[in-house]
This record gives sequence, C-alpha cells and structure tokens, in this order.
Amino acid sequence: MRAIVQLTAQHVHEAVGQAPTGTSSRGASSMGASSPGTVAQLRAQVERVQGRRLDAPVLPVHPALASLLPGGGLRPGSAYSLPRSTSVLLALLAQPSQAGSWCGVIGMPRLGAEAAEGLGVDLSRLVLIPDPGARWLAVTSTVAEVLPVVAVRPSGRAADGEISRLAARLRDRGAVLLVQGPWPQAEAVIEVGEPTWEGVGRGHGYLSGREVTLTSSSRRWPRSRRARVMLPDAAGHVSAAPERMRPVEALPAESAESFPQLIRAVG
Repeated sequence: MRAIVQLTAQHVHEAVGQAPTGTSSRGASSMGASSPGTVAQLRAQVERVQGRRLDAPVLPVHPALASLLPGGGLRPGSAYSLPRSTSVLLALLAQPSQAGSWCGVIGMPRLGAEAAEGLGVDLSRLVLIPDPGARWLAVTSTVAEVLPVVAVRPSGRAADGEISRLAARLRDRGAVLLVQGPWPQAEAVIEVGEPTWEGVGRGHGYLSGREVTLTSSSRRWPRSRRARVMLPDAAGHVSAAPERMRPVEALPAESAESFPQLIRAVG
C-alpha cells in the first residue's frame, strides 16, 4: 500500500486571501448585438464575476458517473452535494487523483485507506484531516487554497456569509468541493438508493458486488438523471451495472382470443 498523508487541524493555518471582486455591470443595449466582440465582452465579464473560464475543462470521473455531472466531470470552482456514502465519495475521487490532482478529505475519521485504494484512489495524492474540530469550515477553506479537490463532512451548521466566502475562494482557486450533506448553490446534488447485493442465494452465498441507483439533479438540467452502477463490483471497483432484460410473459389464451383480427382476405 502506498503512503498516505494525514494531518491534524493544528497543521492547517488560515491563509490570507481576497475573494474576487465583482465588476460593474453594463447595459446590454450599449453593445451591438451583431458585433463580433459582443460575445467576447460578455464572456469576459461573466468570467470575471464567476472567477473561472466558462470553457474550462472539467476534472475527469469514472465513465459510469460522467452522465450524472454537468459537463461530464467535476467543474473547477464548484461545489457538489453528496449522500453520506463513502463509496460514492471515493468513486468520485478516484479519477481526479489518478490524473494527478491532489485530494483532501476532512472530517471523516473512519475513511479507510484500503477501501479508498480499492476504488481507485491514488493514495500518494490523498491528504486526510480526520478531526478538524469546530473550525471545520475554516480548515476546508484553507485546504482549498492548495488542493484542487476537497471533500468534507460538515460537523455543524455554517453561516451564510462564511459559505459565500468559501464559494468565492473555490472560484478564485479553481478548486472542487465535495460535501457529504446538503449545500447551497451546489452544481449538482447526487443521491443514492435502491441497493441490491449480488452473490446471495437462498440463505447462503458470498457477496460479490452491490448495485445502486444514483440520481443527480442540477440547475443546468430540466429534470434529474439516473444511473445504475456497481458500487463496488466483483473486483471491488466502480462500474456500470449490466443491463438486464426483463422476461417476456406469454399472453393467456383467453386474452389472445380477445384481440380483433387485423388481417382480412381481399379477393
């Protein structure tokens, strides 16, 4: 097993930084709608306000999870609301860590390194802060200054002003925040349900995998999206659940006779 970095809250100090300041708005009527520079000017203005490029590439995720996220990955500068499922969290951290992104996990003392590695997380790029204490939000904000992906399980309620400052810091640094629990203005909200286990017979058998339904809702979509995934599969990894064909039931004889005859002889 590769090395893993574990910190305490005392090792994390609040960094001094300024949130990106907004720019004064301009009336749309002052720019020609057909001018080639209009779109570029509007785009630059929105990017200054949001603190990130609109076409910035997303961090990769496993293909089985890509359809659940706007843009097919984790968008820098955004926050995501997750269920309190360690498997879902680790599945989202796996590809970014493998692609070279350092990941921090805050406030999850029971997260196992072996389980993380089994789901594909690169432990050499994983930082654990098991107990941030009451200042979990300040610790999260500090870690977001230096790590591109930060996951946290809040231990209490945060004030709206503190959440807004953290959101500004995420946009400024281009960091991704994964929150186990509800979070305002989340890019996407993921929920897990309908679990079924593979390998169980009638009172016997070995568990070989768990199949769950992941549901994602986002303000960018008119309706929620669903994906059936193995979490974990027989190899201990995440994968798309195999499509299962439902058996076709034969119609009873009396039902078949009740259908009208659609063929007639012409002559």
